[in-house]
Amino acid sequence: MRALLVVNPAATTTSARTRDVLAHALASDLKLEVAQTEYRGHARDLARRAAESGETELVVALGGDGTVNEVVNGLLTHGPDPEGLPRLAVVPGGSTNVFARALGLPNDAVEATGALLDALRDGSERTVGLGLAAGTADTQDEMIPERWFTFCAGFGFDAGVVGRVEQQRERGKRSTHALYVRQVMRQFMGDPHRRHGTITLEHPGAEPGTTEVIEDLVLSIICNTAPWTYLGNRPVYPSPKASFDTALDVFALTRLSTPAVARYATQLLASTPDRGPQGKHAVSLHDQTHFTLHSQVPLPFQMDGDHLGLRSSVTFTGVRRALRVIV
Repeated sequence: MRALLVVNPAATTTSARTRDVLAHALASDLKLEVAQTEYRGHARDLARRAAESGETELVVALGGDGTVNEVVNGLLTHGPDPEGLPRLAVVPGGSTNVFARALGLPNDAVEATGALLDALRDGSERTVGLGLAAGTADTQDEMIPERWFTFCAGFGFDAGVVGRVEQQRERGKRSTHALYVRQVMRQFMGDPHRRHGTITLEHPGAEPGTTEVIEDLVLSIICNTAPWTYLGNRPVYPSPKASFDTALDVFALTRLSTPAVARYATQLLASTPDRGPQGKHAVSLHDQTHFTLHSQVPLPFQMDGDHLGLRSSVTFTGVRRALRVIV
């Protein structure tokens, strides 16, 4: 099998020696080309060229969730084609590796490589759904290009946390769970919209041709799978029913007062695959194929843990059976 291994040399949990060993292990079973990323967006460009070549059958992403996101967007440059596009495989090398872990892969790069080789020998794969986000027509964001995401997106509070973490990493801080917790607290203290939400959610109503509108949201998390993230080894489930086999789930809050934060943070930490946060300030939607989030003021936006700046309106589409993945 002809394969491309896309390596992020800045991956936080693998060394150069480990990455070389993993590449040699994969090369024992594959006709392997190895390419290291050199700039932001390079993984996307490499995957796009592999897909357009018509010769590559498999693209392996060795890195964190950001690397995986870029590879997926490169593969799907011209839209989903599960049968025609190269398959995707993932070797986790980031700090959290949500996509790989949600697929059931080991969180250790060496063990995950072994599992990948076993899956290739057994012909084990699945076709997963993905999320697609784009600027909303007839808004100031309409020219923002569409982008795919594998496990989550966020508009508002959680995206602000991601942005703060990225700023700290640019200053040389390591991406740790303690860093995320500190930035959550700073975002909470500094968020001017946490008491009066500016986000409006529009989605198809129960009756054909109707639209349901939910207003005054402070936080909105869009999940393509469960869990949403991990705190260490603890999975967090704002939308426990989210799945790679369905469209998108939404979890939102209408208030982030101190009592509300205490309540929902506790519920999130105690969440399970059977039960997520609930309460009068919580909004949960399951298996949504198409919906739009608007904000009265520009808010932070993130996809797969990558901060993408400020947005005023984002339209989401859940696309079932978008990409084949080796598992």
